[in-house]
Amino acid sequence: MEVIVAALCGFLSGLGIGGGSLLMVYLTAAAGLDPRTAGAVNLLYFLPAAGVSLIFHSKNRFVDWRAARWAILGGVILAALGAWISSAVSAALLRRLFGVFLLFVGVSELRFKTRGSA
Repeated sequence: MEVIVAALCGFLSGLGIGGGSLLMVYLTAAAGLDPRTAGAVNLLYFLPAAGVSLIFHSKNRFVDWRAARWAILGGVILAALGAWISSAVSAALLRRLFGVFLLFVGVSELRFKTRGSA
């Protein structure tokens, strides 16, 4: 089952949809992993998936490198901060925070969808 879920999440990552978030849901909810362990697995999954996707998106000129520079800078700094904080927080709290995050994203997608988009 894990191979099917990983393949589906890899495909969605290639589309830019956020397969890593779905993989986190699977790993924590269905596979029962601790959120920190699931996060570590997700990071290992993400590196090759992102690298391959970046090659294709860059080749097709879908990457705005000016915008990416700031996203990378903020991502690196806040990822380090998040990793540091997660080591001091209980797994139960991490699960709840991730659940709240998913609810926020879901509601935002439903509420703020632009007209004419699928």
